[in-house]
Amino acid sequence: MGRNVSRLGVALVAGVLLAAGGGCARVDAPARELPAPVALPEELEPSESAGADEPSATPKAVESMGAAPKPSTSVSASASAAASPKPSPKPKPKRTSTAPRSVPKPPTETKVPPAPPRPAPSSCQPSYKGDQASRAQAKAALTDAAGRTYWPTSAPDIRVPLNLVKATAWQESGWQSNIVACDGGIGLMQVMPDTATWMNQRFGQNYDVWDYRDNAYLGGTYLAWLTKYIGDMYFDADYRLDAGLCTSELNSCLLNAVIAAYNYGHGAVAREGEPLTIPNPSYVRNVRALMTECVCLGY
Repeated sequence: MGRNVSRLGVALVAGVLLAAGGGCARVDAPARELPAPVALPEELEPSESAGADEPSATPKAVESMGAAPKPSTSVSASASAAASPKPSPKPKPKRTSTAPRSVPKPPTETKVPPAPPRPAPSSCQPSYKGDQASRAQAKAALTDAAGRTYWPTSAPDIRVPLNLVKATAWQESGWQSNIVACDGGIGLMQVMPDTATWMNQRFGQNYDVWDYRDNAYLGGTYLAWLTKYIGDMYFDADYRLDAGLCTSELNSCLLNAVIAAYNYGHGAVAREGEPLTIPNPSYVRNVRALMTECVCLGY
């Protein structure tokens, strides 16, 4: 009886195959496992307004890796369920402590900015050169400087807060773009000529320290460089310049250290084998106050 049942089953299968169109029936291979979709940066995402018939300048993630085979109706439900995206990699664990390291790591860079000059005599009066940029022009330049990504490859998460850039420029020059200090500082960010030369060489740029827009970029670049240099040494590459991370101790956060180093130089704040130091507390407190109370924030 078992043999008769087998013959009957074969006849039924053959009848189904002939009813489907005759000839040899092909069973598609099981669908391959799709790789996990790769998130594209915003600037690389295809435009949502593009027409359906127009080819996108940048293909979608899966299409760029090769079109995946469409699942066949002959594939079992279990095989389709197995073709699920791979789990995304776990994010890198964040630093739990916000306090600086008591013993810093060695500096990541050996080619550092020149030391600042000695303070000029208090009796010296600043001079002026060229035309003064308007407040609107100064605001636009400082806003552009704060909006830049200074370390797009090694530290893209470094952002220089706009209120820090504005407050620093107000503390340094009162947003006067054509002022020249007695110690040689130039423009609204009071960039030293030697420091400007070093930064142009370090970042492969050719900014003109006498141009108020380039001057703002140079000041922002210096703040970003200090953020990375001190952040690598004392904060394990935690580059957050958040005031909320600071305590009553001035050397408790990266923000205060960057402000201090902008005025006194990196070497007076971050030294190999020694704790973080704030040698100019009055300057730091002034800038911190200006970050929330400066009249310049309303310009």
